[in-house]
Amino acid sequence: MSQPSAVPDDHVIVLFGATGDLARRKLLPGLFHLAKAGLMPSSWRIVGSAPASSALSDEEFRQHARDAVAEFGLAEPVGEAWRAFEDALSFGAADAGDPGPLVAAVGAAERAVGGSPRRLFHLAVPPTAFGSVIGMLGATGLAEGGRVIIEKPFGTDLASARALNETVHTVFDESRVFRIDHFLGKESVDNILALRFANGLLEPVWNRDHISHVQIDVPETIGIEGRAGFFEGTGTFRDMIVTHLLQVLGFVAMEPPTSLAARPLRDERCKVFEAMRPLDVRHVVRGQYEGYRDEPGVDPRSQTETFVALRVEVDNWRWAGVPFYLRSGKSLGQRRQVVALHFREPPLRMFPVDARPDADGRGNALVVDFDDPGWISSRFLVKRPGPTMRLAPAEMTFRYTDSFQKAHGLEAYERLILEAMSGDQSLFTRSDGIERLWQVAEPLLDSPPDVQPYAPGSWGPDAINDLIAPHRWYLPDGK
Repeated sequence: MSQPSAVPDDHVIVLFGATGDLARRKLLPGLFHLAKAGLMPSSWRIVGSAPASSALSDEEFRQHARDAVAEFGLAEPVGEAWRAFEDALSFGAADAGDPGPLVAAVGAAERAVGGSPRRLFHLAVPPTAFGSVIGMLGATGLAEGGRVIIEKPFGTDLASARALNETVHTVFDESRVFRIDHFLGKESVDNILALRFANGLLEPVWNRDHISHVQIDVPETIGIEGRAGFFEGTGTFRDMIVTHLLQVLGFVAMEPPTSLAARPLRDERCKVFEAMRPLDVRHVVRGQYEGYRDEPGVDPRSQTETFVALRVEVDNWRWAGVPFYLRSGKSLGQRRQVVALHFREPPLRMFPVDARPDADGRGNALVVDFDDPGWISSRFLVKRPGPTMRLAPAEMTFRYTDSFQKAHGLEAYERLILEAMSGDQSLFTRSDGIERLWQVAEPLLDSPPDVQPYAPGSWGPDAINDLIAPHRWYLPDGK
C-alpha cells in the first residue's frame, strides 16, 4: 500500500500463459506502460511461456506483444521505448515433462540482466494448471527465492482452496505468494481507506449506530461471451462474489489498521472475514438470464447462476445488525461498480412526511463508484426555495477526472505487478482469508436455491426487491 521508496530490484519476469487472452489484453500492455513510465527495475527481462503446442519463437513473441500493445495499450509500440521493451522479451516453452526450453530461457535472461535478479512468476493460466506449473517450478529449482502471482479463482470451494494452498506452500512460503484480485488494484477501491481513515468527518459515523445498510453492486451488461466451458463450472457466485465483492467488503468493513503496511492491513481484512456469519440461503437470490441455456456449450437444464444477490452479515462490534447486500450478474441493465452506504434517519422527524422526497426509502447515502476513474458522491436533503418548508434532494460529487490527470494513474494490473516486484502484499489475498471466505460460502455451495429467470437488460429476478426490503437498491435509479 505504501509507495515504493525506490525502483524494484532487478527482475526476470516469467509470464505463463503468455499467448492467452489475459496476457494480450492486460499484462503485456501493462508491462510496457510500466517500462515507458520508468517504473520497471534498472535491469529486467520478460520470458513468455506456454505449452510446447503453443510455443513461439522470440521474434514471434515480440510480434505478439507488439500486436497486443497496439490493440489494448495506453501507449503506442513505437520509438526507443518500444525497441528497448521488445529487446527484453524472449520465449521458453514448458510442458510438465519437458521444462528444458523454459529453464534455458530463464537462464539466458538472468545472464543478460547480470548479478542476481529476482524471479517473478505470473500464472495467467487456467486454475486447473496452477498445480502442475507450481510443481514444475519446484522440481526445476526455478522457484528458489522467487515470487509467484496466482490468478483467480483460487479454488472452487473450501476443500479445493485448502488443497491448492498446500500445493503452493510446498514450493513457495506464504511471504512469496501473491493471489491477485484486480479489483483491489483500483485507485477508487483503495481510496475507500483514504476516505475513511484520513477524514475525521466520516470515520466517527462509519458504524452500525449511523449506517442502516451497505450495498456493493457490480452489474455487467455482457453475457458469457462464448466462455461456456469456464462459466458452466463456475457461475457468478464463484467468479464474482467470493473473488471480488467480498474482498471489497473487507475494505469497507475493516477496523483501522495500525499502519498501511501489508501485515496489519491484511490482518484487519481477515478479521472481517472471520466475523462473517455463514451465508443463509434464505437470503440469496440466484438468477439465470433468459437465453443462457441456448448458448453453445451450455447444458439445456443448467442450474448455473448468471446472477446472484445476497445478504452478508458481519457479526462484530462495529457492524452487528447492519446487512451488506451484494449483487452481480450478466446481461443486466448497466455496467457499474458501486459501493453505497445508506445512513439511518434522524431519530426525530420534525418535517412532515409529505414534505420529504425520500419517503420512498432513499435517504442520506455516501456512494463510491469504483469503476476507473470513479467518483464519490454524498446525497442529502436541503430546503426547497419558497415560502413553505419543503425538502429537495441534493448531491455533492467528487470526480477523479476533474481533479487528477489519468496519465498519473496506473491500471489495476500495472499497479499490482509493481507491488509484487516490490514484495508488498498489501493488496493481495492471504491463504487464511480465502479459506475463510469459502467456509462462509459452504451453506450456499451445498444447498443452492434454484435459479430464477430474468430478462436480459433487466436488473435480475423480481425476488431481489424482497431480499432488500424494507430498503431499496441504489441502482438503477441512482446516478
